[in-house]
Amino acid sequence: MNVLPRDKQVAAISALTEGVSVRATERLTGVNRGTILSLGVRVGEGCMKLHSAMMRGLHVNRIELDEIWSYVGKKQRLVKPDDSDMVGDQYTFIALADTAKAIITYRTGKRTAINTQAFMDDLRARVVGCPEISTDGFNAYPWAIAHAFGEDCAHGVVEKHYATPNVKEASRRYSPGHVTSVSYNAVRRRAGADQH
Repeated sequence: MNVLPRDKQVAAISALTEGVSVRATERLTGVNRGTILSLGVRVGEGCMKLHSAMMRGLHVNRIELDEIWSYVGKKQRLVKPDDSDMVGDQYTFIALADTAKAIITYRTGKRTAINTQAFMDDLRARVVGCPEISTDGFNAYPWAIAHAFGEDCAHGVVEKHYATPNVKEASRRYSPGHVTSVSYNAVRRRAGADQH
């Protein structure tokens, strides 16, 4: 079995982490794309194990939750009833420590109550105490947070309002317009917290 030299491995992974495509990485490094994909999976699994082991017993005051949209195979409107759940819209749920800006945990899957609860249960297992949690308006968050952290956990919803000047169909834009206002609505306050 041939072993890819360490410098070639580093060059391939460096290119991938900079956002270079697999085919372009193949051209730049001279490494076969199948080898690049295999190496990427191996390094990714190692990173996942390291992250999971290190992000435990964390003392965090504030956590921001959000989701990143992507799709697998095809966009959701083209998904057929007999397609797998792994096809179409997928979301990566992210829990971000507010001041450290560290990703505490993440989960990729459909934007469902079941995935949200699994994400929250994993977050609960990683943090000590009861931090303040802010989310967007996704309606699965309040119940999942209460179930994982208890009813006295402080949870608020951050609403951002955007302006999309000179755009006829804002829903077809790939990126949001300019933020015009932000509001914070407390869903639940921690017991004994100051009422402002």
